[in-house]
Amino acid sequence: MDAYAYGFTTENSYYGATRNPHDLSRIAGGSSGGSAAAVAAGLVHFSLGSDTNGSIRVPASLCGIFGLKPTFGRLSRSGSHPFVASLDHIGPFARRVADLAAVYDALQGRDPADDFQADKASERTGNLLERGLEGLRCARLGGYFTTWCDDDARAAVDRVAHALGADSELQFADAALARSAAFIISASEGGNQYLTDLRHSPERFEPHSRERLLAGAMIPSAWYLQAQRFRRHARQAMKSLFSQADVLIAPATPCSATPIGAEEMVINGQPLPVRASMGMLTQPISFLGLPVVTVPLRTASGKPIGLQLIAAPFNEQACLRAARALEAMGITDARVAESAA
Repeated sequence: MDAYAYGFTTENSYYGATRNPHDLSRIAGGSSGGSAAAVAAGLVHFSLGSDTNGSIRVPASLCGIFGLKPTFGRLSRSGSHPFVASLDHIGPFARRVADLAAVYDALQGRDPADDFQADKASERTGNLLERGLEGLRCARLGGYFTTWCDDDARAAVDRVAHALGADSELQFADAALARSAAFIISASEGGNQYLTDLRHSPERFEPHSRERLLAGAMIPSAWYLQAQRFRRHARQAMKSLFSQADVLIAPATPCSATPIGAEEMVINGQPLPVRASMGMLTQPISFLGLPVVTVPLRTASGKPIGLQLIAAPFNEQACLRAARALEAMGITDARVAESAA
């Protein structure tokens, strides 16, 4: 994984870059890239990851597997190392939706050791998967989410939208601001989480992460507080979208996996830094704490590319059912990587 769970590429691990099982010259995504790569390679049936800004959904997309980021506060985070307390999530990876749901169901349950966990009863999802799309209204997320992705990602959205009967396109107008606010919160909380160690033994930190953590610790508290206030506003704005649809469809990553060591990718005609931008479509969603299932598809050239199926808070069963419906239609592709077969 990326050091301190702070990255979207899993290139800055102390053990070197994690390679994508589908193409060993390309990134696995991050920060939970090792967990995703192990599932994609067929080494395990499932694994767990953490997701602060996209660290489950980005590697699931690039490695061609399913991933679930539950609602913020749904699952206990006890036993995982904290990074950004107000954004951290725990969730599973798997190659089958049934396995994803089974692990999620097993992880549910109240844990008084996690002060951020919501006071919600467990709601089993495995027995609901075969209900399919019954009663589910699906729509695309447009605007920001269709601007900042390449043609392969747009084609994947088109295919899934057609399969799910998603004829309408909805707008989350504050998506770009939500991403900026997520950066502020992540940098501030993450930097202050490690501030004591940064002061006393900075040489022990991985260099890329050290500079970002130090910068985050210097963010003014007024910025942090304003970002959290905006979060409440953004949640209300998104709430209105769920009065029109139960599942929202958006790309999980702007493109498929980039080569290891690549500094930039070109999206919408603009060069963007890979390390910061591979999660630009996941950050606005985790900022809101919404449940998301990432579903794997393939580009025309055969590379994995993932989409987000997003639901209202604590409605994990909706995105899992939609994912299972796509799986049953043969739309998704979570095959074991040929390089590992």
